[in-house]
Amino acid sequence: MTCFFNLPGRWLRSSAVAGVAAAALCASSALWADFSRLSQLEAKGFSISAEARLLSADSSHLTLGSLNPERQLSPASVTKAYMAAALLNRFGPQHRFTSQLVSVGQVVNGVLQGDLVFEGGGDPGLTTEDLWRLVQRLQLAGVSRVEGALVVSQWRFGPVECITTDRCNARTRVANAYSAPLSSAGVNFGTWCVNVAPAATPGEPARVGLCDSQAPLVAIDNQVVTRPPNSGTEISAERITNERGDVIRLRGQMSTNAIARDVYRGAGDAAEKTAQLLLSMLNQAGISVRDPWRVSSTPPPSSAQRLAAVDSQPLQELLLRTMNYSNNYMADVLALNLVETPQAQLRQAGQAIEAYVQSLPGHGPITLHSGSGLTTDNRTSAHGVNVMLEDMFRQGALFPSFVASFQSPSNGVMRFIRRGSATFQNNVMLKTGTLNQPFAVRAAAGYFRTAQGRWGVFSVLVNGSGSTPYLSWSEVLDPLSLDLDAMILAN
Repeated sequence: MTCFFNLPGRWLRSSAVAGVAAAALCASSALWADFSRLSQLEAKGFSISAEARLLSADSSHLTLGSLNPERQLSPASVTKAYMAAALLNRFGPQHRFTSQLVSVGQVVNGVLQGDLVFEGGGDPGLTTEDLWRLVQRLQLAGVSRVEGALVVSQWRFGPVECITTDRCNARTRVANAYSAPLSSAGVNFGTWCVNVAPAATPGEPARVGLCDSQAPLVAIDNQVVTRPPNSGTEISAERITNERGDVIRLRGQMSTNAIARDVYRGAGDAAEKTAQLLLSMLNQAGISVRDPWRVSSTPPPSSAQRLAAVDSQPLQELLLRTMNYSNNYMADVLALNLVETPQAQLRQAGQAIEAYVQSLPGHGPITLHSGSGLTTDNRTSAHGVNVMLEDMFRQGALFPSFVASFQSPSNGVMRFIRRGSATFQNNVMLKTGTLNQPFAVRAAAGYFRTAQGRWGVFSVLVNGSGSTPYLSWSEVLDPLSLDLDAMILAN
């Protein structure tokens, strides 16, 4: 039997007729509401683990479709849903991470007698604005001069060893922002931001400068040429690290009538970047520091006194940004906060999430090497993901913050998910995962509401191999949206 409906989600929610019609026309829906369309990818050599089921008030559930639900596959960035669940269960939605300036020295007549230590609090969203607040509060504490050094302490975690090719290569050069190095004392997501604007005259070099500092904290090799109006703008950027430090290399062209644009590239060392930026701010505020800055991986002495502090956004706000934009830097920094011992590494963060998963009855095996999912070594099953999603659904105090971090396809910040019927776009909330090397991964998991208003969970993990072709998102989302449509409309 074949049944298709393409009714707007808002109509489904507002009209009882929809549920009656769906039930009457698809009385034998159990025969066709499955993953039959998605399963066709198996013929192309892809491995699939998929499961969708309804939830009920008494903790029972009805499986609507399954395809190797226990198979262990890479979830890519669907890993971030585990990370979010573990953090909410450990800290709660309103938890904040505190970064502070401390010292063992005394302040005498405006002079701090000793080193000024920036103690990174593992805030994945620490920004230039937060550092300005710290400097202002240091002034309010009466400090006008430091008779010592600025020390950036990343004792909680950092430098964090790289476990993926992208991040390992990024130690010397990088052409993206997501491979930024990890540190509990990183600022601006561990990236440099360069603003590029056209010159007034064609043939002249574009005008460049740092987004968050007037001081020349990083060398910029600017080879962007200004072209006549409407000539088009093409800019390539790379951060290279040599014996003298970081260099941002810019190439390309920019029209005279183009608007300025910001270019982000991962820094060579996140803690060193924080030290340079914070020292520049101290100098700009008139607070002189006698000795050169340095980075430390040891905690400040227990006798150190707080001089200024700044809190992060609440955890629920951090998760919203981390999940919506699938921000790998934020995800891994958040996951590292789950490790209770100093100098945490990514595998320890993964193990901390695994420990949380072990408390979920019926989940099954899981292996996590990072909280971001930026490695194909992570392994779980569609059934396991659904167990976690259902557990969060049943936690009334945590579920609103958790589900808010998932995307509705109709309003998703990721444009590639804005596809499928109105039913799929308006009745589904999902997190996606994407990897291309060393093999293709396309994963999606989340919640859906049926025609009759019932809640359901679904998880789909699709993995390629070294011999399978490139897998586009349309090849996964198009059949998945049809399969979920059938399930939504039949229930």
